[in-house]
Amino acid sequence: MSSEPLAVNVLLVDDLQENLLALEALIRQPGRRIFTARSGDEALSLMLEHSFALAILDVQMPSMNGFELAELMRGTERTRTIPIVFVSAAGRELNYAFQGYESGAVDFLYKPLDPHAVRSKVNVFVDLARQRQELQAAQLELQRAVNMRDDFMSLIAHELRNPLNSVYLQAQLRRKMLAGAKPPDPQAMLKMVERDERQIRSMVRLLDDMLDVSRARTGNLAIVPAPFDLAASARAVVEAIQAQAEGSGVALTLSAPQALPMVGDEFRIEQVITNLLTNALRYGQGKPVAVTVGTRDHEAFISVRDQGMGIAQADQERIFEQFERTEGVTQIAGLGLGLYIARQIVQAHQGRLEVRSAPGDGAEFILSLPLPT
Repeated sequence: MSSEPLAVNVLLVDDLQENLLALEALIRQPGRRIFTARSGDEALSLMLEHSFALAILDVQMPSMNGFELAELMRGTERTRTIPIVFVSAAGRELNYAFQGYESGAVDFLYKPLDPHAVRSKVNVFVDLARQRQELQAAQLELQRAVNMRDDFMSLIAHELRNPLNSVYLQAQLRRKMLAGAKPPDPQAMLKMVERDERQIRSMVRLLDDMLDVSRARTGNLAIVPAPFDLAASARAVVEAIQAQAEGSGVALTLSAPQALPMVGDEFRIEQVITNLLTNALRYGQGKPVAVTVGTRDHEAFISVRDQGMGIAQADQERIFEQFERTEGVTQIAGLGLGLYIARQIVQAHQGRLEVRSAPGDGAEFILSLPLPT
């Protein structure tokens, strides 16, 4: 929560401008917005436009006095909860205070005003208003967290259901094959095992993403730096994913130097490259994907460029948040965690992960890391 004080509004109502100026000067402080009105009608108009922590009303005003204004305030849903402090130049013996409390006042001040008393009373109501604002903000944040948790559980259930169903169906099919009169075909069994392994890897990756999100939130994302070759890492990832690309009909190319020595967590950097390549295959609409490794401006970089649907400018930062994905891709599997985790890993290496894109013009994700000194 922000350390800056939450701004609150205070309304001053008096038919005399000099009284408004004096009172405003008395209570003005950082974090307060002071509104003034010289009639009841003007005050009601302001109250319909703004929320107020406190209304200080002069009792003796022409056309509509302070008591009449208070009664109108109490009769309207939007204004009935605004605390009212009456100000009167009349003596206490006229018993204005009693009439004021009947109209809904929470306090009464008599002229000439005691500056210390005025400031103290206003401070109390301003502090109460800030506490209400903080409570409302906390409630909204809590509700957002609850909604995020529910969405997360729904996504997890959806993402786990498909591979689990596939493994279950494969197990049933093997059971039938083993129960048949003919011995099962070893090649057919091997293909089933390979399909099982792919589905299990998908589930393990999903669980790893969940763990990485938890670690990133708590600042415990493990990074183990050591010398490694960034060009070799990129080649290893591209080779590992080449079969998936060929199966999707995607031409995957790599341009890299023979070697690019770096210091960092090789496993984590390969995790980032894998995520970027997987996304390029998912969202690249079957078009070629190009991976480029090199150096510039005292940094090493890896660029992953696809020719798919592209990403709107408004989405280009949002997609790096948890559970966020670009518009129009809900039909494509995924939790929206990969880019969030990737950026956390890159930032832990004092690097950057950025995207350059336009709708219909593909997307280029650029991983930049400082070169070792």
